[in-house]
Amino acid sequence: MLDRDRILIKIDQLERYLKELREILPADFTGYQKIEKRRACERLLQVSIEAVIDICHLLVAGLRLGIAAEEDDLFEKLKEAGIISLKTTEVLKEMKGFRNILVHEYARIDDKIVYEIARTRLADFEAFKQQILQYLKESI
Repeated sequence: MLDRDRILIKIDQLERYLKELREILPADFTGYQKIEKRRACERLLQVSIEAVIDICHLLVAGLRLGIAAEEDDLFEKLKEAGIISLKTTEVLKEMKGFRNILVHEYARIDDKIVYEIARTRLADFEAFKQQILQYLKESI
């Protein structure tokens, strides 16, 4: 059974993380290079992506779409069920890969890439959120 309340709580968390990121993100790369700004932005991007993945887990499990062998399977299952678009599926795979770099390969993080993602890719989170909310609205 789909746990709408848990999904909505996760969406609320995602919105808070993105709001905080927008508030602390410096206007230029020079300001971003301060260690506390870099680490805070990295962490907020990480937890935002993890909230997205958690929402996908909740949907796949709640709708009984099958067992996902890995996180990419979650996104594919949601695409096949018509919940997210092909474009969003591909974006989520990129997000997951970026999260893995943030978490597991810390020494290889390119600060310029992280800054550009924070500046230019937050709309991807919004698109995902809107697709999920639309699905929840239509499935009442």
